[in-house]
Amino acid sequence: MTEAQGFPAFPAQRRSTRGRSWWARAWVQALEDTSLDSGQLRKGRQYANSGQVGTITISPGRIAATVYSPDDTFEAVVQVDELSDADRSRFLDQVAARAGHIAALLDGEMPHDLVEAAADAGVSLLPGIGDLDPSCTCDGWELPCQHAAALCYQVAWLLDSDPFVLLLLRGASRDDLLDQLQTRSQTAPADEADEAGEAGASLHDVLATPVGALPDVPELPRKVVVDELAVSGIEAPAGFGPTTLPMLVLDAARRARALLNALLNGTAEPQRLNEWQDAVRLAADFPELTDTLANATGRQEELALGIQAWRYGGAPGLDVLEHTWTPDPAELARARTELLAADDELTIQVLGNQLTLGPDTQLRLDHHGRWHPYRLVDNTWTPTAPATTDPLTALATEP
Repeated sequence: MTEAQGFPAFPAQRRSTRGRSWWARAWVQALEDTSLDSGQLRKGRQYANSGQVGTITISPGRIAATVYSPDDTFEAVVQVDELSDADRSRFLDQVAARAGHIAALLDGEMPHDLVEAAADAGVSLLPGIGDLDPSCTCDGWELPCQHAAALCYQVAWLLDSDPFVLLLLRGASRDDLLDQLQTRSQTAPADEADEAGEAGASLHDVLATPVGALPDVPELPRKVVVDELAVSGIEAPAGFGPTTLPMLVLDAARRARALLNALLNGTAEPQRLNEWQDAVRLAADFPELTDTLANATGRQEELALGIQAWRYGGAPGLDVLEHTWTPDPAELARARTELLAADDELTIQVLGNQLTLGPDTQLRLDHHGRWHPYRLVDNTWTPTAPATTDPLTALATEP
């Protein structure tokens, strides 16, 4: 039986509530098509982005979370019909007939044309208009109210990272689905497999087929420059200048190369960024886009500071600009001892990962053990030099 699953609360953040993935956008479309009050949806987006939704619990046919408002606490629930046994059986028949779907599921992917397979079996995998049944302990009469809408928008974020959440909601987890597909393939009669012909292969055959010798690992392609990219003949979207599209193509090529490098060498993939972090990264890499990104984010002053932090320390540099955290006390004590050994007249104040030295100098420790030098400029703490693992070196590079 499919168990309920809890998902940690999302922190406050600036993020598109429409989601990034195909699954998330389809989910949000169902929500917004159902709603008759755009004002409640707008407030729901604000609740979602402000981190006022607690832990989300998803079980077959039900999503629930506590939503916190300034004055009260409410319990929001959204119900969706589970797949019936007959629906699930027809759906499994369709999926089992498509080897490509089985291979994708085994790889942890959920292809969006699985919706088409379900539709061919007469099953609606995604909720349609009116399929979402929201309720809340608040006294609002709208369906959904702002609290249930906030919950639904955050479910879209869950679908961004794991579309199998939708199967859980429909009453079939990924493991359940694969187990049932494997059982079917092992118990299917041989003549049934023969009749399938070229229509598909059984899961048993997919798993039993020897892979053979793997090809040699390819070499990493060299870096390209913007003049080598073939983007001629592609019309830029409205609002994009003639030089913007080549820069974005170049950026996509660079990130694809970085991902390939990580795969080939078994190293960590580049850090996933939210919309704000990615805007800062783009502006730091392509200064020509700064004005466009400042207008898009509405955070011109913050963007300028973020660019400086990114250039000195990448994503960890942006993180210590905007957030504090509590490191190992021994690491802070070690840095404090080294600094005082170099200058015993220093006055050092400790706050989280920040060491403040005097009225206008500060060192900030990131999660990778590097120290970022800061200076108080016009009442704003400002990054001033590249990060280093040695606090004394960081202090020496501070102007």
